[in-house]
Amino acid sequence: MNDQGTPKPGRNAPYEQEDLNAVIRQHSEHLAAQLHAQGASLFPPDASKQMRKFTSGEAAQLLGVNDSYLRKLHLDGKGPSPELSPGNRRHYSVQNLSDLRQLLEKTARKPGDYLPGRRPGDALQIIGVMNFKGGSGKTTTSAHLAQRLALTGYRVLAIDLDPQASMTALHGVQPEYDLKDGGTLYDAIRYDDPSPIADSIRPTYIPGLDLIPGNLELMEFEHDTPRALAQGNAGLFFFRVRDALAQVDDRYDVVVIDCPPQLGFLTMSALSAATGVLVTIHPEMLDVMSMSQFLRMTADLMDVIAESGADMSHDWMRYLLTRYEPTDAPQNRIVAFLRTMYGDKVLNAPMLKSTAISDAGLTKQTLYEVERSAFTRSTYDRAIESLNAVNDEIAHLIQKTWGRS
Repeated sequence: MNDQGTPKPGRNAPYEQEDLNAVIRQHSEHLAAQLHAQGASLFPPDASKQMRKFTSGEAAQLLGVNDSYLRKLHLDGKGPSPELSPGNRRHYSVQNLSDLRQLLEKTARKPGDYLPGRRPGDALQIIGVMNFKGGSGKTTTSAHLAQRLALTGYRVLAIDLDPQASMTALHGVQPEYDLKDGGTLYDAIRYDDPSPIADSIRPTYIPGLDLIPGNLELMEFEHDTPRALAQGNAGLFFFRVRDALAQVDDRYDVVVIDCPPQLGFLTMSALSAATGVLVTIHPEMLDVMSMSQFLRMTADLMDVIAESGADMSHDWMRYLLTRYEPTDAPQNRIVAFLRTMYGDKVLNAPMLKSTAISDAGLTKQTLYEVERSAFTRSTYDRAIESLNAVNDEIAHLIQKTWGRS
């Protein structure tokens, strides 16, 4: 209806209009309640999310030793005792793996064989995972990278900087219900009375992996920054993430930041803090066209930040092909196009599209958290090999940055 009470052009008068705001709010609250109920059925309120046990073969692979050597350690009474199944098969908890790493490192041939993290003089590695377009596999990449690094012996801090908070939900935290009193990175980077970043860090069910969750509160930084800039109170706003992380520099080897799918002040702050940047690409033409605009806008914004005094040099920047289907001819043409254009800036290993990864997500789990028996063996193996290849290639970049092969 217009101001005079007559129908808007193109609409019949009898049509009953809805208040869009009321509809959206009703749908939002209903969906949140349903998700909470689903979460409570999977993980009751008095229970905490736990990591599954690993078979002796999986444990050996994660530790980088032979299964027979693990068996000998067990028989000799060295290290933690694994859980024995009725068939006398050994299963190791994530804490068992962590304890075994400490034990094996003491007699390692060279330092870092089992604890590959920082040594004196090594800089904290901060990896920003980003893309302008939703659906590019950004959160899937961030969550699996953080978990794989932790499972292979790194001390990792995962930061969910995306207000949609998908990585937070994957780690058993429901933003609408568990973060009513704050607890996101916004607490540490806000302009008015910021709190220590340590107050927002929470341990996960994987030893060596901590999380700073996200929720819609992160959007406040996007609203606060223009106001602070106008009032002259923002300072070098793009250093706020970097300065907050400096408070816990000695606690971690790697920080993985799941950036928002937009080029706002949060993303610019994450870029300024990052030592390495990972850009996810779904190899479809529309996504590549979108990425072209994203890269141009990013370059323009980084120029502005650099002119303001930021050092925008990074140790590395790579493109990761996600949701890749090797049998898809158009995708293969785009992959060849990208590899020809960007060369070794494109990671060798692509992240394959897999029903195993998406099915695990239905129960708010990563593929590292679900049992192999939950899927067709070939489907699971194909997906896990793809994920491991991607994450281990990134780990190699981290080691190379520290001056190690």
